[in-house]
Amino acid sequence: MTRPLRRARGQNPREARASRRIRLAAVAVSALAAAGMVEAGSARGDAVAYLVNVTVRPGYNFANANAALAYGHGVCDKIAAGRSYAQLIGDLKADFNTPDQYQASYLIAQSANELCPAQIWKLRRSAADHVPGAASCT
Repeated sequence: MTRPLRRARGQNPREARASRRIRLAAVAVSALAAAGMVEAGSARGDAVAYLVNVTVRPGYNFANANAALAYGHGVCDKIAAGRSYAQLIGDLKADFNTPDQYQASYLIAQSANELCPAQIWKLRRSAADHVPGAASCT
């Protein structure tokens, strides 16, 4: 159940949602830092950067930071298991009920770049022959 957005006088609903996402990202960053999960220069990825990038950007609407991280790690698991880029695009488009290829590719890229950088080579190899909008992406 989502809470109704409280907005300042004169603030439009889009600004209120963006403000809420920014606050959510700030809380997530603070919580991770307090828990000691943030490591400067970690070769394993950067969960904070991932959270900021996918919780502030509209369209994903994760319930909380843990849900966003779980989804991103799930994408990483699919990459590691050998799922093709076209299949990943199809999965994300279905999961978020969107025809927007850019929205799907953005989340895949954020997951790989920030949560599982060791898998980037595998993702790039899979995406090498991908043609946006091709029938294999549906």
